[in-house]
Amino acid sequence: MGEAQFMTRSVNSFGIYIMKIKYIELKTGYSDDGPAWIGNVKESKTGKTLYFNDHAFQKCQGIQGNYYDIETGDEYWISGVKRNGQDRHWAGSGKVIIDRKCIDEYLSIVNLPSLPTSDFIIEDIEDSFPVERISQLLNEK
Repeated sequence: MGEAQFMTRSVNSFGIYIMKIKYIELKTGYSDDGPAWIGNVKESKTGKTLYFNDHAFQKCQGIQGNYYDIETGDEYWISGVKRNGQDRHWAGSGKVIIDRKCIDEYLSIVNLPSLPTSDFIIEDIEDSFPVERISQLLNEK
């Protein structure tokens, strides 16, 4: 509810793909206050796999998360960013790391003139999507 599904089109050497700005939070070992990011997420052609920050995730019905890291098994909560800006669970705390490239899009989603510095850490997150590595891993199983 209230999640925005804004998309940015990007072109790489393989053609056109769609990236979505998403909220990603590590749940394994943390409960509701794990490290969290807002950044560009790439979806696989089938939509079954998400790629972010050199990680790959697949949907699950975990204890706290809705996705798991294919390589580590860690659970994550991944969702579209919320229009009200309240992406963390109400019981959670901690600053969210936001990709510098996503700030303007995020501000337009939440309808704010500037980023609340009390809630965010701005970083440059490389758009690293390990499609080939993960494809090889999944094909070995």
